This record gives sequence, C-alpha cells and structure tokens, in this order.
Amino acid sequence: MNVSKKTVTGDGTNNSATGNRISVLVVDDDPIIRTIHKALLRRSGMEVEVAADGQQAVNLHRMGASYNLVFMDMEMPVMDGPQATRELREMGVESMIVGVTSRDLDSDIQAFMAAGLNYCFVKPLTIEKVIPLIEELTGNI
Repeated sequence: MNVSKKTVTGDGTNNSATGNRISVLVVDDDPIIRTIHKALLRRSGMEVEVAADGQQAVNLHRMGASYNLVFMDMEMPVMDGPQATRELREMGVESMIVGVTSRDLDSDIQAFMAAGLNYCFVKPLTIEKVIPLIEELTGNI
C-alpha cells in the first residue's frame, strides 16, 4: 500500500468485507461521534465497525480483525489515539490510520502524526475529507 503522510486541517485486509468494499474502524470515545461517523462512512459504501477507545482497537486487531482504514480519535480514556496508533504500527498493522481531532494546534497534530498516522483531520469529519482516502484506498486494494 502506498503510505503517504499528510496533515489536513479544518494494505490492510478485511475479515468481514465482501468484494472491494472498504472496511473501516471508527475509534472514538464519544458515542454520538461514533454514530455520526459510522453513518457518514456507510453512506459512502463502506463496512464500518466501532471501538470506544484505543485499547479496544488494539484488542480487535490482536483478535485477528483487520481494516483498510482506521479513523482514530486523539483524546480518549483507557488508551489515547497516539498510543493506540503506535501499538498498532508496532504490531505490524499497515492499514491507513487517519487521526481525527478537535485540536488544531500544529504541535498537537504533528505529535499525533509522529505516532504513525497517514493523515490527520481536524473535526468534523466530512465526506469531502473522506473522498480522497477512498480514492487512494480503492487504487491500492
């Protein structure tokens, strides 16, 4: 998979997807945000699962789950986004991991990127932000 690192402000395989559908894991401690992101991504034709914190995301991968794309919130209880991202990368996870944060300070975003993200978006997540990821993934699946 072509892994590029980009910050956007303002080749994982999948156990559950069929055909070329993109499988996505949304990791966020806010149940409302999880629901909104899940709906947005499903409308884009993706298969979506959710996790309430970074530890759940890591555990899902340890149990054999894999995803083409992971949307990782930065600040969460139990295990935050940067720590979960580092652990996933140390486990050999090559999926595209996209940070999603409400923090818009360059230093916060760069610290999150350094954990192993491919991209970082400042909330809210919108379809306009997701389309380039879909295009990159569909070219690499």
